[in-house]
Amino acid sequence: MNSKYEPLFEPLTLPNGVQLRNRFVLAPLTHISSNDDGTISEEELPYIEKRSKDVAIAINAASNVNDIGQAFPGQPSVAHDSDIPGLKRLAAAMKKNGAKALVQIHHGGAQALTNLTPDGDAVAPSAISLKSFGQQHEHHAREITATEIEQTIKDFGEATRRVAEAGFDGVEIHGANHYLIHQFVSPYYNRRNDIWADNYKFALAVVDEVVKAKETYANEDFIVGYRLSPEEAESPGITMDITEQLVNKLCQTAIDYIHVSMMDTHAKTREGQYEGQERLPLIKRFVNGRKPIIGIGSVFTADDALDAIENVGVDLVALGREILLDPQFIDKIKQGREQDIVNYFDPQREDLHQLTPKLWEQFNKGFYPVPRKDK
Repeated sequence: MNSKYEPLFEPLTLPNGVQLRNRFVLAPLTHISSNDDGTISEEELPYIEKRSKDVAIAINAASNVNDIGQAFPGQPSVAHDSDIPGLKRLAAAMKKNGAKALVQIHHGGAQALTNLTPDGDAVAPSAISLKSFGQQHEHHAREITATEIEQTIKDFGEATRRVAEAGFDGVEIHGANHYLIHQFVSPYYNRRNDIWADNYKFALAVVDEVVKAKETYANEDFIVGYRLSPEEAESPGITMDITEQLVNKLCQTAIDYIHVSMMDTHAKTREGQYEGQERLPLIKRFVNGRKPIIGIGSVFTADDALDAIENVGVDLVALGREILLDPQFIDKIKQGREQDIVNYFDPQREDLHQLTPKLWEQFNKGFYPVPRKDK
């Protein structure tokens, strides 16, 4: 291994005392490859095993905590006890080579796909119409009731129980990317006039419920993370000022890391007092060493990963599109073969990327923004 990449392979200890073997994380990638009922398919097991092999933490795709929260076709479910047998197989595959295996627990909220939910229903903090994953036309999401809010919080706790029973090492709470928890934080989506109008109340209630479930059903080594989006384009939306307050509140909870969802590790703040400053260094300043930070965004080379750790200043770097393109990304760096990393999509080589058939089709259609050999 080239010695300059050694910082990528230094261990890191989480707040709960768990030691991670390196600084790489498998991002929770939407693979649309689970069975139609949300149970784990045969196709996704070898796919996820390959991509979990060398990372410190492997996070499975966003997994819905109840049926009305499904936001993708082929989305894995943690909503029913009947999901547990398949989840056990998934946990074993992800942990096989030493990674810590987590499930990202998720509710689509307004982004739920009405063709996949019971009675075509979708809920949001406040009523809204929008287009979601792959949709050509808008659908309507009604305002979620207070009773349903309380039940949804419990559903996150029950999902955590199932994840623990299946043998996983933890959960990541999906509070990013315009899904339900994000929607409650956002002034754009949350226009309520009851107690849930507080932008942070729902997110923190979910964290509390998940931590309680950990204390009841898991051990101290069970990892709880939280993913957030630091800004949104909508107005009035989430700003870095809101994120600063959210981060300060999260740092007072028993979570073990904060995962910042972005398309570029060097993305800059859009507006407000921090306009023009890079988001990740700002969040590092907000956190002030209280929690490890996972950064993600357009990491396609070994040098991109090193830059995220050494210059941007994150503690862990998540691999998304790149580890889809090349599941041997980390191993090639370790072997001193970083020049052999595949960082483009080749539509003529289905064998090259080792994707599930449905995910291959998405890449081939150009659904995800990646460099392509034919462009």
